[in-house]
Amino acid sequence: MIPEILFLCVHNAGRSQMAAAFARALGDDRVVIYSAGSAPGETLNPAVVTAMNEVGIDISAESPQKLTDQMARDADVIVTMGCGDECPYYPGKRYEDWVLTDPAGQPLDVVRRVRDDIQSRVRGLLAELGVLE
Repeated sequence: MIPEILFLCVHNAGRSQMAAAFARALGDDRVVIYSAGSAPGETLNPAVVTAMNEVGIDISAESPQKLTDQMARDADVIVTMGCGDECPYYPGKRYEDWVLTDPAGQPLDVVRRVRDDIQSRVRGLLAELGVLE
């Protein structure tokens, strides 16, 4: 069974995009990844794109996506990031809430710290799901 993970935040322009990119890079075809927002923004945060490029992951072609019920129904794990009550709840799903600084409006050094924290959390989740050894 291939696990499916939904990374969910409000604007889908920063944290959830970074998490999805790390999960895709680390998990390859051993995991299915969705990334969405409850109220997606227009574009990705430029500092997030820069920070990810620094670690060799190009997300410049990505764009914020609106959460669909199908994404949530398909996901085995839903990881929320700063949604609070703005992200819907789907009964019977495993949830993780990652408390992370919002990179919006932050200088690049702060975005780098958020990126590194997200990478560590994604590695842990993928290991827990048996995707990484």
